[in-house]
Amino acid sequence: MWRAIRLSFSVAGVALVTWVASKAVPVNATTAGFLYLLLVLVIATGWGFFEAVVASVVATLMYNFYFLPPIGQLTIADPQNWVALFSFLTTAVVASHLSTEARRRASDAVGRQQDLERLYTFSRAILLIDKSEGFARQLVRKLAEVFDFTAVVLYDRRAEEFYRAGPADFDGLEDQLRESALHGTAYADVERDRTITAVTLGTRPIAALALQGRPIADAVCQGIGNLIAIGLEQARAQELTAQIDAARQSEKLRTTLLDAMAHEFKTPLTSVIAVTTALLNPESHDDPASRLELLKIADEEAHHLKELINDAVEMGRLDGTAIRLEAEPADLVQMVREVIASMRCYIDDRPVDIVCDQELPRIPVDHRLLKLAVKQLLDNALKYSPTRKPVTVRINSAGDLVRLAVTDHGDGIPPNEQSRIFDRLYRSPSVERQIPGSGLGLSIALNIVRAHNGELSVSSDPGETTFLISLPAGLAELKPVEVTTWVREKS
Repeated sequence: MWRAIRLSFSVAGVALVTWVASKAVPVNATTAGFLYLLLVLVIATGWGFFEAVVASVVATLMYNFYFLPPIGQLTIADPQNWVALFSFLTTAVVASHLSTEARRRASDAVGRQQDLERLYTFSRAILLIDKSEGFARQLVRKLAEVFDFTAVVLYDRRAEEFYRAGPADFDGLEDQLRESALHGTAYADVERDRTITAVTLGTRPIAALALQGRPIADAVCQGIGNLIAIGLEQARAQELTAQIDAARQSEKLRTTLLDAMAHEFKTPLTSVIAVTTALLNPESHDDPASRLELLKIADEEAHHLKELINDAVEMGRLDGTAIRLEAEPADLVQMVREVIASMRCYIDDRPVDIVCDQELPRIPVDHRLLKLAVKQLLDNALKYSPTRKPVTVRINSAGDLVRLAVTDHGDGIPPNEQSRIFDRLYRSPSVERQIPGSGLGLSIALNIVRAHNGELSVSSDPGETTFLISLPAGLAELKPVEVTTWVREKS
């Protein structure tokens, strides 16, 4: 339809030039010939070779009829006019052909430039894809978006999975895709603009790609395949690296936990063994008061050992993919007191203050887990603060949050390390060899607080460091709590 319209306008253009050159502004044959030639060049540049040839033939007839003697007849009396007429027709056809070829080459150059820009955009998109969230699925989606394909299918030979993208359906090619991924073959369906090509890494096919929706040059198709091969291999390399790192972390975690448990269990076990040895010694005196004191020590250390075992069990709960909470309403002040009481052998005579200056709600928490988190923060504060400096626990409410802050007066945490101290197994190089620890305590506390939909943050300056737990208060009923400043008495 559009071609017929263009042909009509071409013929009309020749007629217009004829009328102007013969009636409106009469000119000689040479000038008329140049006008016809100019029109043919314009048509060739704008619409193409076929329209220009038709215009050339019509212009030749009009030139003969209106401008070459005998005027008004399609005959030529002078043989020299035959040469002029043939030269005009040949010049018009050749000029239209050259103009059309130049336009085609310009169009091809623009198309190649667009393809290069799309390849560049696609390569950048591959680098920005999150490898942890279905790399191949995101890859085909980006490919369909960048190149405007109606359908894209990627068959990953290693995973034996098909990944699809695009608004159109593209089914029924599974066997061809498997064949292409296995033997490196290619298929093309020109009528439906479908292309299947192998994705190779070097000379080895690793996947197959099917494209539909627009014609694409072989070089561009090969470039797409190379980019996909590089992306898939990079994703697999990162996955393998993550697995290796996870295995190393798991081994390091296992060793660290064993060392920490052995160290923690050793102290109460040594005390219990010392007591039982003293009681079993036949040379020991039978003073009832001494025997009772020894039994109290053994009982205390046995309870301490029980607490350590319970903490180890809770740590095991935290190592799963999801933390199961057994929430009950809790009094945070009483909970902190219980934690300090369970650490009395470790705290000894060091001052630990509890400050609560307002009414607090009883909030639903998992008692054992939250006590474990508070214990980790207290243990951390006691390790890194001077023995005569107090450790302060402040509890208050702010809006719909209940906050518990543990403050020590140690050297502080360098700013460049504050973002890493919650990482599992991380320990500051400045204290790693001076103060014992596993690098697990703060990570455990963070996981517990997040399981309660809360947040754990740190602020630190030289001479003061505060770890702040913020927990949602929910709709719990307020319970009056006495304003108290508690300092542990010397045992």
